Amino acid sequence: MIRVLLADDQALVRMGFRLILQQAPGVSVVGEAADGSQAAAMTRELRPDVVLMDVRMPEVDGVEATRRIHADGGPTRVLILTTFDLDEYVYAALRAGASGFLLKDTLAADLLSAIRVVAAGDAVVAPSTTRRLLERYLPAGSGSPAPAVPDPGVLTEREREVLTLIACGMSNAEIADHLFLSEGTVKTHVSRVLTKLELRDRVQAVVYAYETGVVRPRA
Repeated sequence: MIRVLLADDQALVRMGFRLILQQAPGVSVVGEAADGSQAAAMTRELRPDVVLMDVRMPEVDGVEATRRIHADGGPTRVLILTTFDLDEYVYAALRAGASGFLLKDTLAADLLSAIRVVAAGDAVVAPSTTRRLLERYLPAGSGSPAPAVPDPGVLTEREREVLTLIACGMSNAEIADHLFLSEGTVKTHVSRVLTKLELRDRVQAVVYAYETGVVRPRA
């Protein structure tokens, strides 16, 4: 059973997501939070598998709540919810440790699929919206220096190529087709990229690729 915590300051929004999730097999809603402070506290108490986290909330927003949850070091994964696919807070949330983001008008089937993907330890990388968001906000920076990260030079030429394609939003199957490799071989390359660069998942790989210049934002 995948245990989900809903974090949104609008009760009607939480109700809508609860109704969707309650009808899904293998998913249960374990709690609701009306702001980021509550979300972080309830995560420590309830240890849900996934938090559906709104970004714009009073007092403590979703970015800071995500940072607190990630800093606790627990297994909980965060999916950011936003009204706009270019919400200025989403990039900061990805850097804070979120495993991806969804639009609030996401179809129920896509929402459930994303929750299951994230709960399984992977990340939700929307090819067009994630890439567009990074290209828009990365040049301006977050207002704070980027943490020290491994140099991309530790990667082999093939691993660097795989990282570039991940940053372009390609799935393992698409990378396999593009490079004429088996999907199993691609999975191995992806795993090595994440290990060498000390990254948790594909979302962090996308952010890393843009921050280190492996992939350049379009002008």
